[in-house]
Amino acid sequence: MSDIQSYLVLSKDPALRRQMRSCLPKEGRLDFAHGKAAALELFRKRRHTHLFIDLRVLEEQDQSVDYTQALSPFRGIDPQPVVIVLSAALRNSEDLKAIGAGANYFMTLPITPEKINQVAARFSTTNHAATVEVKRNIIEHAAFSPIIDTRNPVMKGVFEKIHSVALTKSTVLLVGETGTGKGVLARLIHEMSNRREAPFISVHCGAIPDSLLESELFGHEKGAFTGALRKKHGKFELARGGTVFLDEIGTITPAAQVKLLQILQDGTFERIGGEEVLEANVRIVAATNANLEKMCEEGQFRKDLFYRLNVFPIHIPPLRERLEDVPLFVASFLRKLNGLYAKNILSVHPLVIEKFKCHTWPGNIRELENLVERAYILETETELRPKSFPIEMVETQAPAPGHATDTSMTLSQFRRKGLEDIEKFYIRQLLTRHRGRIKDSADSAGITTRQLHKLMTKYGIHKEEFKALHIT
Repeated sequence: MSDIQSYLVLSKDPALRRQMRSCLPKEGRLDFAHGKAAALELFRKRRHTHLFIDLRVLEEQDQSVDYTQALSPFRGIDPQPVVIVLSAALRNSEDLKAIGAGANYFMTLPITPEKINQVAARFSTTNHAATVEVKRNIIEHAAFSPIIDTRNPVMKGVFEKIHSVALTKSTVLLVGETGTGKGVLARLIHEMSNRREAPFISVHCGAIPDSLLESELFGHEKGAFTGALRKKHGKFELARGGTVFLDEIGTITPAAQVKLLQILQDGTFERIGGEEVLEANVRIVAATNANLEKMCEEGQFRKDLFYRLNVFPIHIPPLRERLEDVPLFVASFLRKLNGLYAKNILSVHPLVIEKFKCHTWPGNIRELENLVERAYILETETELRPKSFPIEMVETQAPAPGHATDTSMTLSQFRRKGLEDIEKFYIRQLLTRHRGRIKDSADSAGITTRQLHKLMTKYGIHKEEFKALHIT
C-alpha cells in the first residue's frame, strides 16, 4: 500500500489501534479518533486517503445503524477516500447496506496485513464510485433482497460463498431443487463480479431441442447443416467478457458435453462446421436439480466435465428448510406487483403468513410467487386476506394425534408431549386470530397477560410473528 499517505481510524478499542499500527505502512500518517465528531474534525483538517470506521462506535448510539446518515458527513467533506467499515463478524445485510450508503469495503476483525493488502489490491485496480453504484443497484434489486436479508443460517452461508467467489474467475455449480432461485443467484454472482459491465446470458439447456443445442451454445457456419443459411454466433461468442449461465446442465447432449469440456479446459471452441478456433472469454455458472455424480456413475454425464464444473459448488436449500424467509419473499413479490399494477396492497393477514410457514412448498419460491400473484389479482382490499388464497392453503388444521409417536417414551411422557403440542397450537391460533395483541388474546383465552407471556416464552413464540406483514 505504498501509494497510501494518510489513514484515519474511528475506534475506541486499544487492541484495534495496536493492530492498525502494526499492519499499516510505517511511512503513512496514522490518526485516531474516539468519536464521530472528533473524526470529522480531523477529516476536515487533513486529507486522508483511507477512513476506517469501527462499527461498534456507531452502534453505541443505535443498534440499527443508519449508514447513509453516518457516512454522508465524511463523503460531504471529501468523496475520494476509501471507506472501510470494521466489524467483529461478517454480516451479509450490513455489508451491502454499508456499501450502498457509500462505504467501499466491509472488513471483519481482527485486522491483518493480508486483509489490508486485499483492500489495496482491490482499490488500486477498480473505480470506487462504480463499485458503490453496482452494490447499490444490487440492494435495490427486488429479486436480491430476500437473499441479502435472509434470516436463515444456511442461506447466510450461501451468500458468504457467493461473496467469496464472485470476484474470481472460478466456475460455479449451483445445486438445488427446481424453483429455489438458482437463476437469481447466478445473476447475483455476475452483478458482484468484475464482469458485470459485459453480457449475462442465460441458457435453459433443458428447453432447447438436442438438435439445436450445440448451435445455440457454440454457433455454426453457413452451410454447416441443412437449414444453416447463414453464419450464427453462439452464446459463448455473444457473451464475450461476461457470464454464461447454463441452467439444467445435466440435460445437455454428449456432443455438447465434449465441446463444453474444451471450453473449460482450454478456453477455446469452434463453431459447428467451422475450422477457426475461437477464444471463450466467459465465466461459466451452471445449475442443476439432478444428482450429477449419480449420472456420472450411470454413464449419462462425463466425469471429467463434472469435475471441471464442480470447482465451486453451492447447495441451495429448498424453501421448506428456510421458512423464516417466507415473509421476506412475500413482501418482495408484493412490492414488485404494486410497481407493475395500479393496486396498492400494503399488508398481509397474519393467518396467511402462519399457514405459509406450515406448507411444504414442493414448488419452492416459484410456487410461493405464483400463489401471491393469484391472490393479488383476486384481492379487493389493501391487505392480502385468507379468502384470496386456495382453501387448502389457509384452512385451519389441528395437529394430528400421535403424528410423531415415539414408543421409547413412557405413557406419561407421551401424554405430556401431546398436551404441549396442542397447547402450543392453541396459543399460535389464538395470537393469529388477534394479530399478536397480547391483552385481547389473554382475555379470549381466560388467562392473564402474564400467564400468556409465560406460555409464549415456554414455546418460543413471539408476538411479532402474528402482526400483519406491512409492505414498505
